[in-house]
Amino acid sequence: MRLTVLAAVSLLAVAAAGCTNETLDTFDKADVDLKRVSSKTNYQLSPSVLSKMSAMNMDRASPIMLRIFKEEGRLEVWKADRSNRFQQLRSYKICAWSGKLGPKMKEGDRQAPEGFYPLSKANLNPNSSYFLAINTGFPNSYDRAQKASGTNLMIHGACSSSGCYSMTDEQMLEIFAFARDAFGGGQSTIQLQAFPFRMTAENMARHRDNPNIEFWKMLKVGYDHFEVTKRPPEVNVCEKKYVFNQQSDKPFSAGGACPAMTTPGALESALASYNKTYAAAYATAMRKYDGTVWIEPSEAQRKAIVADQRKGRELAYAPTGNSLDAGKLMTEREIAEQKRKAEEAERRKVEAAERAVREAEEAKNKAAADFAADVAAEKAEKLAKGEGALPVPEQNPGMAAVEKKEKKSFWQTLTGGSQPRRVEEAQPMVNGTAEQATLQGGQPSVKAGETAISVNKTVETNTDAVATLPVAGGEAGQQVVEETTKKPFWKFWQK
Repeated sequence: MRLTVLAAVSLLAVAAAGCTNETLDTFDKADVDLKRVSSKTNYQLSPSVLSKMSAMNMDRASPIMLRIFKEEGRLEVWKADRSNRFQQLRSYKICAWSGKLGPKMKEGDRQAPEGFYPLSKANLNPNSSYFLAINTGFPNSYDRAQKASGTNLMIHGACSSSGCYSMTDEQMLEIFAFARDAFGGGQSTIQLQAFPFRMTAENMARHRDNPNIEFWKMLKVGYDHFEVTKRPPEVNVCEKKYVFNQQSDKPFSAGGACPAMTTPGALESALASYNKTYAAAYATAMRKYDGTVWIEPSEAQRKAIVADQRKGRELAYAPTGNSLDAGKLMTEREIAEQKRKAEEAERRKVEAAERAVREAEEAKNKAAADFAADVAAEKAEKLAKGEGALPVPEQNPGMAAVEKKEKKSFWQTLTGGSQPRRVEEAQPMVNGTAEQATLQGGQPSVKAGETAISVNKTVETNTDAVATLPVAGGEAGQQVVEETTKKPFWKFWQK
């Protein structure tokens, strides 16, 4: 029994290795010369492909199934033989797929879909902007139950992806022809199976820490059904999950409870044997990967390893490579050390930023201090030379005080009551100098040592004469103009 299990595991390993063996590319590269293709939608498969189909006991118009494995970057064409079991006919390198492993959840996340998708003839798009295209049908009933969103998720040519699986134009010409011929032969639905990787025991153990592992375990059930039967499984959705090859008298509802279901006896028996073999292989793989973690690469890291493939191509040509070449298996110790280095680098980055801010502030303060010192030194130098002394604050220039006697009324003349009042009038400055006449203590003044010529205008308020009086305690040249009241004519005898 043990030898049987080991043999089965060995066969699975050889099959998996064979699918990624680059020697297969000698045939699996599309042998198409686009320059000789007059109609891409009516392209006929090459004689070499038809010859291989005949050797594998396949009819030209027999049903097909498509399988995608993101991690390896492979798209496989499986075709039914005359016993109605499917065999792998083609295995193409996917030229470009975007995002990382895992399902597509929302518009714009750049994720390529994972799951089971039924393709009808309406999914073929001969007028695609990307040469030719086949719509994946995303979102399917499972995706909608998960409230996933996205549109126009295709398998197409042009080798450029933003959520799609993009092939070369030569590959797409053949894939489109396979689908066209199958629909022409009566196939109503082509099943597309999109997986993150081949769901072997070793790959499941290697990805056991991925946050999508529970979703992948669900997909693995459908994967296993095909591995056992070599026929596309019947797919339904209930309770927001996939169910495969389940028989029920009631319909399935994606969001509703699953009806009573049964698995065909022969299939159940075959699956039991398959799962026993798988469990043994998984235990071996877990011992192999114990203490390790698979570090999945980013899309940019995948692109970096195939950058040379873009040379001499159009800018839109953007191969992405595969995750197996760009990823890395690391021990927990290596991960811890890498994390420590990353944290140390981040700490140094923060310290450098803080130091830069501090140095900039210090430089700013020093510049301000140097400027203040320069201003103070310049001021001291001017003071030492007698320059730059500030003038005493003064009133508005050009203003002088003129004292005027109020005009007496008849009764004020009899009583002799009168108080002088001051009137300020603008005094023009002469000789274009900057001298100022300033009100100090209510009296006009001229600075000592300076000459100011003012014109005193006598305000006509019935005054007789103007007397100029010196100002007690005032500066030299400071005078007050006093006006006397004009006497009535009947007091001419008074002096």
